[in-house]
Amino acid sequence: MPLFLRALLLAVIVYEFLSDICEWRGLSWGHPALRPLLALLAPALHPRHVTWRQRASALALAALPALMVQAVAAGVRRRALDSRAMLKPGLYDDCTVTRIDIPMPEAFMPALYVVPRAGAQTAVAVLHGSGCDKTYFAWRLTNALLRQRMAVLLVDLDGHGENLRVQRYPQMLECATEAVRWLRARHPRVGIVGISLGGCLAVRAAADGLDINALAILEAPPVLRFDHHDRLHEARMLFQPYVVDLLREASIVHLGSAVYRLVRAQRKPSIRAAISTWDLIAACDLCGSLARLTTPLLLVYGERDAIVKPAQAEEVWRAAPPGATMLLVPDASHLTLIMHPEALQHMAAWMAERLNA
Repeated sequence: MPLFLRALLLAVIVYEFLSDICEWRGLSWGHPALRPLLALLAPALHPRHVTWRQRASALALAALPALMVQAVAAGVRRRALDSRAMLKPGLYDDCTVTRIDIPMPEAFMPALYVVPRAGAQTAVAVLHGSGCDKTYFAWRLTNALLRQRMAVLLVDLDGHGENLRVQRYPQMLECATEAVRWLRARHPRVGIVGISLGGCLAVRAAADGLDINALAILEAPPVLRFDHHDRLHEARMLFQPYVVDLLREASIVHLGSAVYRLVRAQRKPSIRAAISTWDLIAACDLCGSLARLTTPLLLVYGERDAIVKPAQAEEVWRAAPPGATMLLVPDASHLTLIMHPEALQHMAAWMAERLNA
Protein backbone atom coordinates (compact mmCIF):
# COMPACT_ATOMS: atom_id res chain seq x y z
CA MET A 1 0.00 0.00 0.00
CA PRO A 2 1.45 3.43 -0.92
CA LEU A 3 2.99 5.34 1.97
CA PHE A 4 0.62 8.32 1.65
CA LEU A 5 -2.50 6.11 1.66
CA ARG A 6 -1.26 4.30 4.77
CA ALA A 7 -0.65 7.67 6.46
CA LEU A 8 -4.09 8.93 5.38
CA LEU A 9 -5.93 5.93 6.85
CA LEU A 10 -3.84 6.07 10.02
CA ALA A 11 -4.63 9.77 10.47
CA VAL A 12 -8.36 9.10 10.02
CA ILE A 13 -8.22 6.46 12.76
CA VAL A 14 -6.36 8.89 15.04
CA TYR A 15 -9.04 11.56 14.40
CA GLU A 16 -11.75 9.02 15.19
CA PHE A 17 -10.17 8.10 18.52
CA LEU A 18 -9.62 11.79 19.32
CA SER A 19 -13.30 12.49 18.60
CA ASP A 20 -14.26 9.64 20.87
CA ILE A 21 -12.01 10.82 23.72
CA CYS A 22 -13.31 14.40 23.46
CA GLU A 23 -16.90 13.15 23.05
CA TRP A 24 -17.24 15.08 19.77
CA ARG A 25 -20.09 12.97 18.42
CA GLY A 26 -20.55 15.41 15.55
CA LEU A 27 -17.06 14.60 14.24
CA SER A 28 -17.29 10.84 14.69
CA TRP A 29 -18.31 8.34 12.01
CA GLY A 30 -17.68 5.12 13.87
CA HIS A 31 -19.57 2.92 16.30
CA PRO A 32 -18.21 1.92 19.74
CA ALA A 33 -18.16 -1.71 18.60
CA LEU A 34 -15.59 -0.76 15.94
CA ARG A 35 -13.05 0.67 18.41
CA PRO A 36 -11.19 -2.64 19.08
CA LEU A 37 -10.96 -3.33 15.35
CA LEU A 38 -9.57 0.14 14.66
CA ALA A 39 -7.07 -0.28 17.49
CA LEU A 40 -5.83 -3.49 15.86
CA LEU A 41 -5.77 -1.94 12.39
CA ALA A 42 -3.74 1.13 13.36
CA PRO A 43 -0.39 -0.69 13.95
CA ALA A 44 -0.79 -2.57 10.67
CA LEU A 45 -1.04 0.76 8.83
CA HIS A 46 2.09 2.15 10.44
CA PRO A 47 4.55 2.61 7.57
CA ARG A 48 7.51 0.21 7.73
CA HIS A 49 10.86 0.14 5.96
CA VAL A 50 10.96 3.93 5.83
CA THR A 51 12.81 6.46 7.95
CA TRP A 52 11.07 8.32 10.79
CA ARG A 53 11.50 11.52 8.73
CA GLN A 54 9.57 9.98 5.82
CA ARG A 55 6.85 8.76 8.18
CA ALA A 56 6.51 12.20 9.76
CA SER A 57 6.36 13.88 6.35
CA ALA A 58 3.70 11.48 5.10
CA LEU A 59 1.56 11.99 8.21
CA ALA A 60 1.96 15.77 7.96
CA LEU A 61 0.85 15.71 4.31
CA ALA A 62 -2.08 13.43 5.14
CA ALA A 63 -3.33 15.43 8.17
CA LEU A 64 -5.54 17.90 6.29
CA PRO A 65 -6.93 15.47 3.68
CA ALA A 66 -7.64 12.99 6.50
CA LEU A 67 -9.52 15.66 8.44
CA MET A 68 -11.64 16.35 5.36
CA VAL A 69 -12.37 12.62 4.98
CA GLN A 70 -13.25 12.46 8.68
CA ALA A 71 -15.59 15.46 8.37
CA VAL A 72 -17.37 14.09 5.30
CA ALA A 73 -17.82 10.63 6.83
CA ALA A 74 -19.02 12.13 10.13
CA GLY A 75 -21.40 14.45 8.27
CA VAL A 76 -23.05 11.46 6.59
CA ARG A 77 -23.05 9.31 9.73
CA ARG A 78 -24.31 12.02 12.13
CA ARG A 79 -26.52 14.03 9.79
CA ALA A 80 -29.45 13.68 12.22
CA LEU A 81 -27.46 15.17 15.14
CA ASP A 82 -28.69 18.76 15.30
CA SER A 83 -29.01 20.77 18.52
CA ARG A 84 -31.58 23.03 16.87
CA ALA A 85 -33.93 20.03 16.91
CA MET A 86 -34.61 20.61 20.61
CA LEU A 87 -36.25 23.91 19.63
CA LYS A 88 -38.69 22.27 17.26
CA PRO A 89 -42.28 22.28 18.55
CA GLY A 90 -43.05 19.13 20.51
CA LEU A 91 -43.00 17.33 23.84
CA TYR A 92 -39.57 16.45 25.25
CA ASP A 93 -38.25 14.78 28.39
CA ASP A 94 -37.46 18.10 30.09
CA CYS A 95 -39.68 20.64 28.34
CA THR A 96 -42.51 21.44 25.95
CA VAL A 97 -41.90 23.65 22.90
CA THR A 98 -44.88 25.44 21.33
CA ARG A 99 -44.84 27.57 18.18
CA ILE A 100 -47.01 30.68 18.64
CA ASP A 101 -47.88 33.97 16.94
CA ILE A 102 -48.09 36.89 19.37
CA PRO A 103 -50.60 39.58 18.30
CA MET A 104 -49.00 42.97 17.57
CA PRO A 105 -50.55 46.36 16.79
CA GLU A 106 -49.74 45.34 13.20
CA ALA A 107 -49.64 41.63 12.23
CA PHE A 108 -47.99 39.02 14.49
CA MET A 109 -44.64 38.23 16.08
CA PRO A 110 -43.55 34.57 15.60
CA ALA A 111 -42.17 32.93 18.73
CA LEU A 112 -41.29 29.68 20.48
CA TYR A 113 -42.60 29.15 24.00
CA VAL A 114 -40.43 26.69 25.93
CA VAL A 115 -41.73 25.50 29.31
CA PRO A 116 -40.15 23.02 31.76
CA ARG A 117 -42.18 19.81 32.12
CA ALA A 118 -42.79 20.66 35.79
CA GLY A 119 -44.10 24.11 34.85
CA ALA A 120 -42.66 27.52 35.76
CA GLN A 121 -43.74 30.50 37.82
CA THR A 122 -41.22 32.80 36.14
CA ALA A 123 -40.42 33.43 32.48
CA VAL A 124 -37.83 35.16 30.32
CA ALA A 125 -38.26 36.74 26.90
CA VAL A 126 -35.15 36.50 24.71
CA LEU A 127 -34.54 39.24 22.12
CA HIS A 128 -31.87 38.15 19.61
CA GLY A 129 -29.24 40.22 17.82
CA SER A 130 -29.20 41.85 14.40
CA GLY A 131 -29.23 39.45 11.46
CA CYS A 132 -30.22 36.51 13.68
CA ASP A 133 -33.54 34.85 14.54
CA LYS A 134 -35.22 33.14 17.48
CA THR A 135 -33.31 29.85 17.10
CA TYR A 136 -29.88 31.34 16.31
CA PHE A 137 -27.45 29.41 18.57
CA ALA A 138 -30.21 29.64 21.18
CA TRP A 139 -30.11 26.10 22.56
CA ARG A 140 -27.36 26.66 25.16
CA LEU A 141 -29.04 29.85 26.38
CA THR A 142 -32.44 28.15 26.49
CA ASN A 143 -31.09 25.13 28.37
CA ALA A 144 -29.34 27.38 30.90
CA LEU A 145 -32.65 29.14 31.66
CA LEU A 146 -34.63 25.88 31.74
CA ARG A 147 -32.21 24.41 34.29
CA GLN A 148 -33.15 27.32 36.54
CA ARG A 149 -36.82 26.28 36.16
CA MET A 150 -37.82 29.31 34.08
CA ALA A 151 -39.98 29.33 30.96
CA VAL A 152 -38.42 30.88 27.85
CA LEU A 153 -40.00 32.91 25.04
CA LEU A 154 -37.83 33.14 21.91
CA VAL A 155 -39.14 35.77 19.47
CA ASP A 156 -38.33 36.90 15.94
CA LEU A 157 -37.69 40.65 15.95
CA ASP A 158 -39.25 42.77 13.21
CA GLY A 159 -37.53 42.19 9.88
CA HIS A 160 -35.90 38.96 11.07
CA GLY A 161 -36.69 35.25 10.72
CA GLU A 162 -40.39 34.61 10.18
CA ASN A 163 -41.44 38.10 11.30
CA LEU A 164 -43.02 39.82 8.29
CA ARG A 165 -42.99 43.25 9.91
CA VAL A 166 -40.29 45.64 8.70
CA GLN A 167 -37.51 46.87 10.97
CA ARG A 168 -38.64 50.37 11.98
CA TYR A 169 -38.28 52.69 14.94
CA PRO A 170 -39.99 53.14 17.37
CA GLN A 171 -42.35 50.35 16.22
CA MET A 172 -39.65 47.75 16.92
CA LEU A 173 -39.90 48.44 20.65
CA GLU A 174 -43.26 46.67 20.45
CA CYS A 175 -41.35 43.37 20.15
CA ALA A 176 -40.26 43.81 23.77
CA THR A 177 -43.52 45.21 25.11
CA GLU A 178 -45.77 42.61 23.46
CA ALA A 179 -43.50 39.71 24.42
CA VAL A 180 -43.66 40.82 28.06
CA ARG A 181 -47.42 41.41 27.85
CA TRP A 182 -47.92 37.87 26.52
CA LEU A 183 -45.78 36.37 29.30
CA ARG A 184 -47.42 38.49 32.02
CA ALA A 185 -50.74 36.80 31.23
CA ARG A 186 -49.15 33.45 32.16
CA HIS A 187 -46.39 34.19 34.69
CA PRO A 188 -46.35 36.58 37.67
CA ARG A 189 -42.69 37.55 37.27
CA VAL A 190 -41.00 38.19 33.92
CA GLY A 191 -37.50 39.13 32.79
CA ILE A 192 -35.78 39.90 29.48
CA VAL A 193 -32.48 38.72 28.05
CA GLY A 194 -31.42 41.08 25.25
CA ILE A 195 -28.55 40.18 22.95
CA SER A 196 -26.70 42.96 21.10
CA LEU A 197 -29.45 44.83 19.17
CA GLY A 198 -32.03 43.02 21.28
CA GLY A 199 -30.33 44.44 24.36
CA CYS A 200 -30.58 47.99 23.03
CA LEU A 201 -34.29 47.52 22.36
CA ALA A 202 -34.90 45.96 25.78
CA VAL A 203 -33.13 48.78 27.65
CA ARG A 204 -35.00 51.47 25.73
CA ALA A 205 -38.36 49.76 26.30
CA ALA A 206 -37.64 49.37 30.02
CA ALA A 207 -36.50 53.00 30.29
CA ASP A 208 -39.76 54.05 28.62
CA GLY A 209 -41.77 52.24 31.29
CA LEU A 210 -41.96 48.54 30.35
CA ASP A 211 -42.70 46.66 33.58
CA ILE A 212 -40.19 43.81 33.99
CA ASN A 213 -38.64 42.26 37.08
CA ALA A 214 -35.09 41.75 35.77
CA LEU A 215 -33.05 42.64 32.70
CA ALA A 216 -29.89 40.92 31.44
CA ILE A 217 -28.06 42.58 28.55
CA LEU A 218 -25.44 40.74 26.51
CA GLU A 219 -22.94 42.68 24.35
CA ALA A 220 -25.30 45.58 23.56
CA PRO A 221 -23.46 48.38 21.67
CA PRO A 222 -23.88 52.08 22.51
CA VAL A 223 -22.99 52.73 18.85
CA LEU A 224 -21.70 50.51 16.04
CA ARG A 225 -18.11 51.08 14.96
CA PHE A 226 -16.27 48.19 13.32
CA ASP A 227 -14.42 47.42 10.10
CA HIS A 228 -13.10 44.50 8.04
CA HIS A 229 -10.23 43.84 10.46
CA ASP A 230 -12.69 43.58 13.34
CA ARG A 231 -14.71 41.00 11.40
CA LEU A 232 -11.55 38.96 10.79
CA HIS A 233 -10.78 39.07 14.50
CA GLU A 234 -14.29 37.80 15.27
CA ALA A 235 -13.85 34.95 12.76
CA ARG A 236 -10.56 33.92 14.38
CA MET A 237 -12.17 33.94 17.81
CA LEU A 238 -14.54 31.17 16.68
CA PHE A 239 -11.70 28.70 17.30
CA GLN A 240 -12.32 28.55 21.05
CA PRO A 241 -12.56 25.27 23.01
CA TYR A 242 -16.15 25.94 24.08
CA VAL A 243 -17.11 26.66 20.44
CA VAL A 244 -15.40 23.51 19.13
CA ASP A 245 -17.16 21.67 21.95
CA LEU A 246 -20.42 22.29 20.06
CA LEU A 247 -19.42 19.11 18.21
CA ARG A 248 -20.78 17.26 21.25
CA GLU A 249 -24.20 18.68 20.43
CA ALA A 250 -24.36 18.99 16.63
CA SER A 251 -22.96 17.30 13.54
CA ILE A 252 -20.10 19.05 11.81
CA VAL A 253 -22.40 19.72 8.82
CA HIS A 254 -25.05 21.47 10.94
CA LEU A 255 -22.42 23.26 13.00
CA GLY A 256 -20.51 24.43 9.92
CA SER A 257 -23.72 25.71 8.37
CA ALA A 258 -24.68 27.55 11.57
CA VAL A 259 -21.23 29.14 11.94
CA TYR A 260 -21.33 30.22 8.30
CA ARG A 261 -24.72 31.87 8.88
CA LEU A 262 -23.38 33.52 12.02
CA VAL A 263 -20.38 35.05 10.24
CA ARG A 264 -22.46 36.00 7.20
CA ALA A 265 -25.00 37.74 9.43
CA GLN A 266 -22.26 40.09 10.63
CA ARG A 267 -21.06 40.83 7.13
CA LYS A 268 -24.33 40.99 5.21
CA PRO A 269 -27.38 40.68 7.46
CA SER A 270 -30.59 39.45 5.83
CA ILE A 271 -33.01 42.01 7.28
CA ARG A 272 -36.19 43.59 5.94
CA ALA A 273 -35.57 47.12 7.11
CA ALA A 274 -36.83 50.67 6.75
CA ILE A 275 -34.05 51.80 9.10
CA SER A 276 -30.49 50.52 9.22
CA THR A 277 -29.23 48.65 12.25
CA TRP A 278 -26.68 51.43 12.82
CA ASP A 279 -29.40 54.09 12.95
CA LEU A 280 -31.70 51.85 14.98
CA ILE A 281 -29.06 51.32 17.68
CA ALA A 282 -28.34 55.06 17.74
CA ALA A 283 -32.08 55.79 18.13
CA CYS A 284 -32.28 53.42 21.13
CA ASP A 285 -29.72 55.62 22.93
CA LEU A 286 -28.39 52.81 25.10
CA CYS A 287 -26.37 54.92 27.54
CA GLY A 288 -29.09 57.56 27.91
CA SER A 289 -31.70 54.86 28.43
CA LEU A 290 -29.60 53.06 31.05
CA ALA A 291 -29.51 56.21 33.16
CA ARG A 292 -33.33 56.07 33.42
CA LEU A 293 -33.58 52.40 34.47
CA THR A 294 -34.91 51.21 37.82
CA THR A 295 -35.00 47.51 36.88
CA PRO A 296 -32.40 45.07 38.33
CA LEU A 297 -29.72 44.97 35.63
CA LEU A 298 -26.94 42.58 34.57
CA LEU A 299 -24.46 43.60 31.85
CA VAL A 300 -22.43 40.85 30.15
CA TYR A 301 -19.63 41.65 27.70
CA GLY A 302 -16.72 39.79 26.12
CA GLU A 303 -13.24 41.15 26.73
CA ARG A 304 -12.18 40.06 23.21
CA ASP A 305 -15.21 41.54 21.46
CA ALA A 306 -14.17 43.38 18.29
CA ILE A 307 -17.68 44.69 17.51
CA VAL A 308 -18.45 46.15 20.94
CA LYS A 309 -14.92 46.84 22.10
CA PRO A 310 -13.88 46.88 25.79
CA ALA A 311 -13.81 50.69 25.79
CA GLN A 312 -17.47 50.70 24.71
CA ALA A 313 -18.35 48.12 27.38
CA GLU A 314 -16.74 50.45 29.94
CA GLU A 315 -18.81 53.34 28.56
CA VAL A 316 -21.97 51.29 29.06
CA TRP A 317 -20.93 50.34 32.59
CA ARG A 318 -20.38 53.99 33.52
CA ALA A 319 -23.88 54.81 32.28
CA ALA A 320 -25.52 51.97 34.22
CA PRO A 321 -27.63 52.86 37.28
CA PRO A 322 -26.46 52.11 40.85
CA GLY A 323 -26.89 48.48 41.81
CA ALA A 324 -26.23 47.12 38.31
CA THR A 325 -23.90 44.12 37.94
CA MET A 326 -21.19 43.79 35.28
CA LEU A 327 -19.69 40.51 34.03
CA LEU A 328 -16.65 40.60 31.72
CA VAL A 329 -15.92 37.26 30.04
CA PRO A 330 -12.17 37.03 29.26
CA ASP A 331 -12.29 34.53 26.37
CA ALA A 332 -15.50 35.69 24.65
CA SER A 333 -15.98 37.76 21.50
CA HIS A 334 -19.14 39.20 19.96
CA LEU A 335 -19.91 36.03 18.01
CA THR A 336 -18.98 33.59 20.75
CA LEU A 337 -20.50 35.09 23.92
CA ILE A 338 -23.89 33.43 23.27
CA MET A 339 -22.07 30.06 23.13
CA HIS A 340 -20.07 30.54 26.36
CA PRO A 341 -21.42 27.96 28.84
CA GLU A 342 -20.11 29.56 32.04
CA ALA A 343 -21.31 33.05 31.07
CA LEU A 344 -24.77 31.72 30.20
CA GLN A 345 -24.98 29.73 33.44
CA HIS A 346 -23.99 32.83 35.43
CA MET A 347 -26.59 34.93 33.62
CA ALA A 348 -29.34 32.32 34.12
CA ALA A 349 -28.54 31.99 37.84
CA TRP A 350 -28.60 35.78 38.25
CA MET A 351 -31.94 35.98 36.43
CA ALA A 352 -33.47 33.18 38.52
CA GLU A 353 -32.33 34.83 41.75
CA ARG A 354 -33.96 38.15 40.77
CA LEU A 355 -37.19 36.65 39.45
CA ASN A 356 -37.61 34.33 42.45
CA ALA A 357 -36.88 37.06 44.99
